Amino acid sequence: MSTQHPSGAPWRNFYGRFKGKHLRKSQEAYLDEDLAALSPGPVGWDVNPERETLDVAALFPGKDLWLEVGFGGGEHLVHQAEGNPGVGIIGCEPYINGVAMLLGKIRSSGVENLRVHPGDARDLFDVLPEASVAKAFLLYPDPWPKKRHHRRRFVTPEHLEPLARVMKPGAEFRVATDIPDYVRQTLEEVPRAGFEWLAEGPSDWRAPWDDWISTRYEQKALREGRVPHYLTFRRIG
Repeated sequence: MSTQHPSGAPWRNFYGRFKGKHLRKSQEAYLDEDLAALSPGPVGWDVNPERETLDVAALFPGKDLWLEVGFGGGEHLVHQAEGNPGVGIIGCEPYINGVAMLLGKIRSSGVENLRVHPGDARDLFDVLPEASVAKAFLLYPDPWPKKRHHRRRFVTPEHLEPLARVMKPGAEFRVATDIPDYVRQTLEEVPRAGFEWLAEGPSDWRAPWDDWISTRYEQKALREGRVPHYLTFRRIG
């Protein structure tokens, strides 16, 4: 069976949702009026079939590049942009309702150092320059709790190897999750992809980062009695 789409794109299964409940009129307006201007550049195969590399230096002149994979409602992404005006951040999120929520937060905050890719992070990895990302975040990713679905998780070679390619040596990779088995898989797979875990003891993964802002997903986990874990890795090489 062919591993490529007729357009030349690789066949990539996507197991999440692209759209949920009906969007409010204000959210539709955010998507219509703001999203295109916040694009990091040509990412998808339909607009960049040759997979030309994004000009990150032109996108964020003189700034380090950070990346958040699956930003949910965008509260952490905007918080980081507000607190770090000297960096540029790209957020990836295929769930269009979450994208609309982020766009509303960007309007309210006025931050100008954010760009938004409303799609699969793997497509962005294809066109980012090698060793261009100084920090990456994976916060409360889809847990896929059933064992037969663990291969759908982000912490698999299909995602981690291209992520490692675009991260600088010494770059920081943060993972937050409230699912114990996701912690297990993360600690097994992320080091295999070229990262080292920086924890020295339980206090290093039970306490959030100093610049952390609690997200809706964390609040849900706490309400339901689950324990958040905060894992910090460094890119080796």
